[in-house]
Amino acid sequence: MAHRTSAQDVVKAIKDVDFPAGKDDLVQAADRSGAPQEVVKALRGIPPEQYANREEVARSVRTAPDSDLGTSPAQRAEQAREGGRPGQSQHLREVPKPPVEEELDR
Repeated sequence: MAHRTSAQDVVKAIKDVDFPAGKDDLVQAADRSGAPQEVVKALRGIPPEQYANREEVARSVRTAPDSDLGTSPAQRAEQAREGGRPGQSQHLREVPKPPVEEELDR
């Protein structure tokens, strides 16, 4: 079975990056950290933007929908309703807290 890049793999590969950081900085940092080629390749595929933090990067990298972003079914439903950037997969969108979880946090 081929190795699939997960959000955790990506975050681990860029743990030493100072943010905000651009795509090239992220690719170079992953290369320097000895990250698997799949991770470096995934970072090469992200839009050439400035990223504010690791979470933004993790959401921009193409990962499997069942990756390890740790979202609840309610959060995934909110992702579906909220929409995202054009062409952004539903599972990579911002993860707002659903109203039920907001209520439970009070």
